[in-house]
Formats: sequence, C-alpha cells, structure tokens
Amino acid sequence: MTAAKSAPTPAPIPGPGAARAPRPIVPVLAFCGAVVAVMQTLVVPLLPHIPDLTGGSRGAAGWLVTITLLTGAVFTPVLGRAGDMYGKRRVLLASLGVLTAGSVLCAVTSDIGVLIAGRALQGAALAVIPLGISIIRDELPPERILPSIALMSSTLGIGAAIGLPVAAVVVENFDWHVMFWASAALGVLDIVLVLWIVPESPLRTPGRFDVVGTLGLAATLVGLLLAITQGADWGWGSASTLGLLGGSLVIGLLWGRYELRTASPMVDLRVSARPAVLLTNVAGLLIGFAFYANSLVTAQMVQEPTSTGYGLGASIVVSGLCLLPGGLAMVALSPVSARISAAYGPRTALALAAAVMAVGYVVRFFTSHSLWLIVAGATVVASGTAIAYSALPALVMRAVPVTETGAANGLNTLMRSVGQACCSAVVAAVLANVTFMAGGRSVPTLHAYLLIFLIAAGAALAALVVTLFLPSVRVPVTSGPAGTVAMTTSAARENT
Repeated sequence: MTAAKSAPTPAPIPGPGAARAPRPIVPVLAFCGAVVAVMQTLVVPLLPHIPDLTGGSRGAAGWLVTITLLTGAVFTPVLGRAGDMYGKRRVLLASLGVLTAGSVLCAVTSDIGVLIAGRALQGAALAVIPLGISIIRDELPPERILPSIALMSSTLGIGAAIGLPVAAVVVENFDWHVMFWASAALGVLDIVLVLWIVPESPLRTPGRFDVVGTLGLAATLVGLLLAITQGADWGWGSASTLGLLGGSLVIGLLWGRYELRTASPMVDLRVSARPAVLLTNVAGLLIGFAFYANSLVTAQMVQEPTSTGYGLGASIVVSGLCLLPGGLAMVALSPVSARISAAYGPRTALALAAAVMAVGYVVRFFTSHSLWLIVAGATVVASGTAIAYSALPALVMRAVPVTETGAANGLNTLMRSVGQACCSAVVAAVLANVTFMAGGRSVPTLHAYLLIFLIAAGAALAALVVTLFLPSVRVPVTSGPAGTVAMTTSAARENT
C-alpha cells in the first residue's frame, strides 16, 4: 500500500487529438448514441397494434424487437473491431448510414417482412456507442476521458428511457410511419454532424480482418440468442430450442479454438480471459439483465386493468412517461459517476451502482400500488444503471491495449445485450406462467411482477459480488501517438 502511494504517477500524455482546436466532439457522439439507443425501444408502444396495422401475427410483431437484439449483438463487436483496424469515424458513419437506411425502409412500408428487415438494419447500428467511446479515448486529453465516456456509455440507457414515452406520444397522435421518418431524419443529422465535427483517429490495429472468426461469432450469437428469446414460445425442451443451444455451443467451442490460433483474431480471447476483462464483462451481463427488467415491466404493470386489483389502467403515454424521470436522472448522474470513478476508481463506482439498483428493486417490491412510488422505484434503478453504464467502459479501457478499445467495448456492450436477452426471456416466462383470471382474461398476478423484481435485485447483487472480485491494479487509461501509456490518479487510488 505504501509503495503504491509513494510511487510517482506519470504525467498524463494527451491522445493524438488533444492538440487540435477544441470541438464539441462529445455532445455530437452522445447525440448519436442516444439516437441509436432510441431505436431499441422505438416500436414497443406499437407492438400491440402491429397485427391490425400490418396483417402480421403477434409472433411476427415480436420479431420487430428480437431482430434488433440479434443484429446489434452480432454487429457490435464486429464493427468495433473494424473501427480499430480501418478507422473509427469511417465505421461510425457506415453504422449511421445503415440506421438511416433501415429507418427509411420502415417508413415506406406496412409489410411486416420489410419492417423486420428495416429493424434489423436499425439494430446493427448499436455499434455506434462503443465506437464513440473509442473515439473519445483517442481524441480527448486524459482529464476529460472519464466524464466523456460516462456520458457516452449512459446514452444506451438514456435513449431507451426517453425513446419509449416519445414513441408513445407519436403512436397516439400521428400516423405510425412518422416515427420512422423522424428516426431517418435524426440519422441524417447524425451523419452531417459527424462529418463536420468528429475527426478520424490515426490509431490503427495492424493485421487482416478475421472473416472466419466473424462468421463463427455471428453463428454462435444467433443460435444462442434465438434460443433464449424464442425458448418460451417454442418450449424450452423443444428440438428447436435444444438444437440451437447445442449448435451454438459446438460452434462456439470451434470458434474459440480458431481464435486462439489465428494471428489477428476477431476477439483476442487471451486478453478477454484476463480477470479484469472477464469479470467486467460478466458484471456487464448482470447489469444489463437488471436494467432491462425495469424497462420491460414498468409500462406493462401500470397498464394492467384495475380489475386485477393492482393495475392502474394507465394509457400508453402515461406508462411511457413513467420511465422519463429515470432517463433524465441518467443524464444528470453521468458526470457524477465520472467524478466517483475519478476519486475512488471505476470499480468502486460499479459496486455502488449495483447496490443502488438492488435497493431500487427493493423499493419497487414494496411500492407496487402507487403510480408515484412506482416511478420513484424505477428512477432509483435507472440512477444505478447510469452509474454502472458509465463505469463499465472505464474498467474495460484500463484493462486492454489502446489498439483494442473498439473491439473490447463492443464485446462489453454485447454482454449487456445478452443480459437483456436473458432478462426478456425470464420476464416473458414469469408473466406467462404466474397468472389468474381477471376481467374475463388471463393476466399476470401481482406476485409475478414481485418475483421479477426479486430476480432483478438478485442479478444486481450478483453484479456487486463480481465487481468486488475485480483486481485492483494500476492500469493505463489513455496513450499518446507513440503508444506511451499514461496513468490516472483514480487507478493509483484503487490500488491503495
């Protein structure tokens, strides 16, 4: 401990963009991240009406959410790696172009198949967030990195929380296609702002793009996530579900063996297996699970009819607005999280976040009959999420080389998506099986929602335990053009 305190901390060395004239890079990247995150919840208020609007089945309507999860999970680490190798700004622009194309495709059709294709393109743009974090690490001086990545990472939750009530208002007051035209316009605006404001980083990862590794990762993720998201409908013991799980396991093992032997792997498994990286990704999965339960059940719970004895019979707009205070809290708390990470280290910030999320679900467990108390509980959970989403990329970046920032943050974002997929499957199973008859139809019982709160609190507590096992080491946060490593005082403090 004494040695850590007495050891001199190297002077921070600016990243390659630090000497340039100041530009509003962070607000532009954060806006891009928020727009992409909005796409994740954009269609949720529309789902009950999709069969009537498109002639598609309820199962097909569910694919409007599932497909974005699949494409986001597959393309996030892939595009993160491509950004490290070929230029982060270039890949960021390509991602925003795909999002815009997907939005236009959805805006011009009422065919369920075309809508699913458009949503697939929108989901692929989730890579914008880890790419933005990587650009921030490359371009900003060390003292601005932590607060900037805190804001950028939090946009994943901020956009999701704000997008739901905004989409609900559009659905109730305008033609539903307006929602997609608006998202296309935002995509174009993002592209213009990035071209105008965001520079291209000169940092590149040498080597050849791992095509075989990319295909193996895609096959593994698609099989796994399809089984998780569709298992409740197909049956967890069905041939389809078990076949996909078994196939993804076999492909994953073969993929891992190949990645360990190739010179330029899609995912550097040796780096990913380091405790600092592995445990951060496990914590990210658990945090993603705990966060998503809040978004999934809040709107549905307050919309349950009053005949259930606990439902409030709220409208789509009111139910969506229940998440808005949480979104605003995430905006306000992202700089607070950065200050916590700077003062005490990102591991402490993540542990605090997990504890706050668990407390939020305890509040929700005991206050499920009052709208204002439901909103308060949901906001507490969102506040913990803001701190967690800000701390996770800081933990990732301190544990990987600067040339692998995009791929590593993409992998962490992927783990959060897997956590959300698992949460979606658990919530669907609980709400479908713990039911009773009310108003002539089968609806979830209050105990079903309370059970979900307990499971989500358990996930948050598990994330806390995992975080406590993260190693405390002095580690790099940024690097200069020649690869010289600089240290932050927060890393040194976490070692004391």
